[in-house]
Amino acid sequence: MGIIRTDQWLMNEFERPVKMCEKLEPFFKKQTSKEIYNQLVNFGMYRPSRSARIMYDRMKEQNAWDQVEQLFHQYKEKWNGPDIPVFLFPVAQAGGFFFREGKSKAGVSFPDKMFLFLSHCEDLKEVEALLVHEYHHVCRLTLLNKRMEDYTLLDSIIIEGLAEYAVLKNCGSEYLASWCRMYSEKELIMFWDKYIKNQLAKKKNERVHDELLYGEGRLPKLLGYAMGYSIVKHYYQSHHYSTKLSFSNPAKKYLDNYNNYLEKSQ
Repeated sequence: MGIIRTDQWLMNEFERPVKMCEKLEPFFKKQTSKEIYNQLVNFGMYRPSRSARIMYDRMKEQNAWDQVEQLFHQYKEKWNGPDIPVFLFPVAQAGGFFFREGKSKAGVSFPDKMFLFLSHCEDLKEVEALLVHEYHHVCRLTLLNKRMEDYTLLDSIIIEGLAEYAVLKNCGSEYLASWCRMYSEKELIMFWDKYIKNQLAKKKNERVHDELLYGEGRLPKLLGYAMGYSIVKHYYQSHHYSTKLSFSNPAKKYLDNYNNYLEKSQ
């Protein structure tokens, strides 16, 4: 499938995104265009505004759709990944949980599709980092082949950690998300004991899952993301990195290694 030419959709329905999302209904089971749009807005899709229109114009000028198409096919071949549709839209103005800090980019992945929200393509490596992270999700979700409601907090934090470790390996440390450096090792160990270690079996449909993953309320911001990257990083300090295995290694393998590290460091 590759890139879907949403630039043409935007040309016709930029001011009516709910109407435009009718074209996405075949890709979502039993969801209306309004439900789809609201879901995508939560992950960083634009709302109609003057600044969003400027972003769309910049994306067209910089051939964003062609650029992302090339990147997608590069990684699809490199990783022998699934051939999914990739949808490109302008990003929302305000930063949030899902934004790559200071980069004005966001995304969301499903086992069978991927959405990237951009403001421009000036630094193509930034776009590549976003695509690597999201496409790694797609590849891992495809190989794990579990129902979404069966994913646990452990599954989710390892999925995020592995996707960002793939950014490190493919794009370099300067393109890592800010949550990889947000907390010290000492803080992460404290957070692990205080918040995470006894909640790892919580399922995706339980509220506490998202509270811990995103660091909602008084919890440390992006707690699960930061914790997942730390766990994965520790694993690869003593194990050979294989992209292929990073799609299929059980989450417990990373957890066991982290628990061993904690025991030795006490």
